Amino acid sequence: MTWPAPITLTGEIARLEFLSHDHTPGLVEAVSDGKLWELWYTSIPAPDEMETEIKRRLRLHSEGKMLPFTIFDQKTGQTIGMTTYMNVDPVHRHVEIGSTWYRKSSQRSGINTECKLLLLTHAFEALNCIAVEFRTHFLNHQSRRAIERLGAKQDGILRSHMRTANGMLRDTAVYSIIASEWPTVRKHLQFLRTNRLP
Repeated sequence: MTWPAPITLTGEIARLEFLSHDHTPGLVEAVSDGKLWELWYTSIPAPDEMETEIKRRLRLHSEGKMLPFTIFDQKTGQTIGMTTYMNVDPVHRHVEIGSTWYRKSSQRSGINTECKLLLLTHAFEALNCIAVEFRTHFLNHQSRRAIERLGAKQDGILRSHMRTANGMLRDTAVYSIIASEWPTVRKHLQFLRTNRLP
């Protein structure tokens, strides 16, 4: 069995389900809310690329490298976006939370805080991870602020780390939360969720 195994994570306002081809129509509609694929500093699938992206994520899951989720609004059932555990390392109990996007109308609504609380709780308390990592484009300031608000600490900047889809070199900002920090981070995220802060 792959690690981590497929699971549904349910919170007060968000539900994360294991990614399925059945989710394609909802994800196409969600990514069209704000034309998210036009953001140059991140890689989000366009509507006509969604099926290919789902296949890619499910292939990586079958190879033991990723656990992909579709994000739903818990109350309305509306599709919100996608997220994953990626670069999973079962030997050293380490995962990265990434490849995440949310429909524009759900951004700054508290959904990111809830999703990260669900994913981090499962990572540290069920999977016994020793560290959880986050990576983003150095110039994606919105993403970097969101990661920092979680309580993650910056480990460093990987300069000219990778090429983006358009061929540009990307500097990658790397953050992490380690197991000893989790109780404090959990309390912080619970406070943010209770007060419905993004």
